[in-house]
Amino acid sequence: MEFRLAETQEEFEGQVIRTFPNGEIIVEINGKEQQVRLVKLATDEIEFLFENSFHRAKVVRSNSSETVMLLDGHTFTMKKHFKFEKFLYKTLSSATSAAENNNLTSQIPGRVVNILVNPGNGVKAGDSVIILESMKMQVSIKAHKDGIVRDIKVRKGTTVARNDVVAIIG
Repeated sequence: MEFRLAETQEEFEGQVIRTFPNGEIIVEINGKEQQVRLVKLATDEIEFLFENSFHRAKVVRSNSSETVMLLDGHTFTMKKHFKFEKFLYKTLSSATSAAENNNLTSQIPGRVVNILVNPGNGVKAGDSVIILESMKMQVSIKAHKDGIVRDIKVRKGTTVARNDVVAIIG
């Protein structure tokens, strides 16, 4: 997959070679294999270790042709392949596959208007966990399985995209 950084007009070729359940990813950048370790994966923010250094990347704005990111305090624009978001979601999901069955995801994009549970609460499959507002309608995101709410990944007022992880149920 080819990428271009708009500020530098530098192009590079990159691909994911292998992912591991512990969050480790082997990538190839311009023909050289590199190791990346995911520390935190959120809807619009990723923390990772690369070349023995900690980095934080936050999506500022994204559309079908480019993503504006804040990487370690520096803003840059990345021109992207039209299927990049789908590819990135699939790649990051497989990197965290050990926890994948615990991830409660949003089926639709919307704004979080209510969080009905707290970490530590027990839920049954079908219980409402998060209420989203989308197109002036309120929609419940329901637990996909019985379990204990381990983490809530969103806050009231935040916007989520389709397939974003909103909670962890273990």
